[in-house]
Amino acid sequence: MPTYLIIGNIFSLLSAICIAISVAQKSKKKFMLWQIGDTAFGIGVNIALVTYAALVISIICLIRNILSYCGKLTKSITVIFTVLGVIIGFLVNNLGFIGWFPIVASASYTIFIYTTKNEQQMRYASILNMVLWLVHNAYVGAYPSAIANVILCGWTIWQIWQYHKNIDKKSKDI
Repeated sequence: MPTYLIIGNIFSLLSAICIAISVAQKSKKKFMLWQIGDTAFGIGVNIALVTYAALVISIICLIRNILSYCGKLTKSITVIFTVLGVIIGFLVNNLGFIGWFPIVASASYTIFIYTTKNEQQMRYASILNMVLWLVHNAYVGAYPSAIANVILCGWTIWQIWQYHKNIDKKSKDI
């Protein structure tokens, strides 16, 4: 296995760990803290695997996540980052149709981060985001990342189910 693929997949494993921890968080702030780790490691993945659109998106997402964590993500910044991500992603896309998956994932996720106020809604947004990255990762040969995306989608669905189960239990107890 080529060194670049090994390095990319080490970073992708660290990214996956951050995502797994993020979806189990009980507050949006903690959720976003772990998402910062995810995108930081994602930058390493995309450098190693030479995926330009995904690299640009990861850099924009890291800045966006930091601003969200700090409570500084405004409507104007959300719009600017979404448009910037789409334009720059389009210009540097070296994977054709599949190169659009990270761009769409980022744009939709940026909108969710700005408009969503709780961790449960962030979990739904995470599933869409992970499915798009799953297809991209499988295409570029980041198979451990793709497998991690499948596992993390299952984990996130489990977290959603647990949340609803607890809400149902509380409403029955009243």
